[in-house]
Amino acid sequence: MIVSMIQMIFEMPDTGSIKDKRRVVKSIKDKLERRFHLSAAEVDLQDSLSFAQIGGALVSNSRSFGEAVLNKAFKMIENEIPVRIQDLKIHSEEF
Repeated sequence: MIVSMIQMIFEMPDTGSIKDKRRVVKSIKDKLERRFHLSAAEVDLQDSLSFAQIGGALVSNSRSFGEAVLNKAFKMIENEIPVRIQDLKIHSEEF
């Protein structure tokens, strides 16, 4: 069993309130879950107004498949969501 994980820190320059930030974060998590069947959560920076950290995971039987899905998820966020990616990590582990 291979678990592929993604961790992203991004800046949301257009958010003016925590409510705006929550809306953007929820939208990203929903898209990751719906389009790519990832488990996703906001894992840190909850109190920051303009930054968020989201983690996601996918279980599969292939490291290359899992990492390809995560790269597609990253490209979707980069192209469709008005955020600036500050940090990205993709990692797979075999269990």
